[in-house]
Amino acid sequence: MKLLVNGSAHSVEAPPDKPLLWVLREDLALAGTKYSCGIGRCGACTVHLDGVAAPSCMLPVVAVEGLAVTTIEGVSAGGPMTPVQQAWLDHGVSQCGYCQPGMIMSVLSLLAETPRPSAEAAAARLNVLCRCGTYPRVRKALGALFGP
Repeated sequence: MKLLVNGSAHSVEAPPDKPLLWVLREDLALAGTKYSCGIGRCGACTVHLDGVAAPSCMLPVVAVEGLAVTTIEGVSAGGPMTPVQQAWLDHGVSQCGYCQPGMIMSVLSLLAETPRPSAEAAAARLNVLCRCGTYPRVRKALGALFGP
């Protein structure tokens, strides 16, 4: 099957019901998208499908044929960091870093829909489980990006 991932066309041989997450990680060697809960609830596996955030762990790869898939690796590939990535860095959000790609992808999807959200709206949109408990730093980064 043919996939468009991070702006590049890929031909992959995978069962149609193989989750997109595993195609990205195993077949395309894009390890930024993480596996955590396996039921689409924790947000660690968040990617964009035509610009909209979606959990990749529950999505069969056949469902994304014809859609533009963007992973964390494709967000600022070859260019400067996005303001969201810079805010994460400036405020030391990442501890272990495992969930951070999913958080960044969620915020970037919100920005595509609502260019000037409040920090509160952005925080409400983040349904990404962080086992390290970096939520206070996430709130600081979102406050720096969007104001109170």
